[in-house]
Amino acid sequence: MAPRRSRAALASPALTPPAAAAGVAVSRWSLAATVTVTLSGIALAVLAAAPYLAGTGITQALVTLFLLVSMAALWNLLAGYAGMISFGQQAYLGIGAYVVYLVGKAGVSPFAGIAVGAVACAIAAVPIFALLRPLTGGYFAVATWVVAECLFLYVTNQLWLGGGTGVGLQQLSAMSPVIRQAYTYWTALVLMAVAVAGVYLLVRSRFGLDSRATRDEPAAAAAMGVEVQRTRWLAYLLAAVGFGAVGGMLLINTLYIDPASVFNVNYSADMLFMVVIGGLGTMEGPIIGAVIFFLVQQEFARYGAWYLVAIGAVAVGVVLAAPGGLWGEIATRRGWSLLPVGYQVRGAGPAAGGDPDD
Repeated sequence: MAPRRSRAALASPALTPPAAAAGVAVSRWSLAATVTVTLSGIALAVLAAAPYLAGTGITQALVTLFLLVSMAALWNLLAGYAGMISFGQQAYLGIGAYVVYLVGKAGVSPFAGIAVGAVACAIAAVPIFALLRPLTGGYFAVATWVVAECLFLYVTNQLWLGGGTGVGLQQLSAMSPVIRQAYTYWTALVLMAVAVAGVYLLVRSRFGLDSRATRDEPAAAAAMGVEVQRTRWLAYLLAAVGFGAVGGMLLINTLYIDPASVFNVNYSADMLFMVVIGGLGTMEGPIIGAVIFFLVQQEFARYGAWYLVAIGAVAVGVVLAAPGGLWGEIATRRGWSLLPVGYQVRGAGPAAGGDPDD
């Protein structure tokens, strides 16, 4: 019988893991992350008071910004973390918007209908992704756009959905414009907070590790025990739910939608722009990209075609100067991570180093 080791022997330095013996600490959090979360909470509180402090012109513009940030974060979950580049997420914007219209027409508050639209998008995403699941890369991207175009053609030919002329949300027309704008603003703010926080918590979980492994090397991830198809399913369904809620907000914000606008592929182009210039596969990048896109949109939208020229110039400049996106370039060079999703190694020894997010 082998001699039993004492507790002291078991805790001896010889049996201590090398990282611990060297005084290296592995952490998933940082002081910068604490400061970022604290300042974000303060910013949300200040933004929540905006309807009392600012006019409707400012709050209407901020609603647009909140929806852009939500779309960028959700598209980044799908493409940046799960590796599924989609040009057809406008399909769920349309489904969510039209479900909110139908719910409002039935006498239910359109604001409550946002949740119904999100659930409807989750249900619709099941058969849609069942068709898309075998596809990857460019084939997947084009197929998602085809699905969105099919939905556009279907809605255009359905008179009970307004056909090509679209529909209006009459249920909110009787509400005081000031009150309606305040409710719209607060709902968009909550949606943005839930989208960003939800994506962040999700990518910090086991799903985040699985999704990044699936994105980088699907075959190797499957060999290591990662359920690749389950991970892709979950990412696609959650993104569909989020986009359905955003679609409902689009209708509430404008009080009118038509198939040509809500199923427009320009939404996918905007998402791609925001995420790529900010930093694909980072938490901070899509938020930065959405703010930049919003500022360019506000500044150049009144110049017609020059707006598209400005967007293109910014995209070309960022891609040439920072191929990984603005925040991606900063994170790579400086090692900064305001919202870390991976592990960081710190220690005093010469072999200790930092591991940014992955």
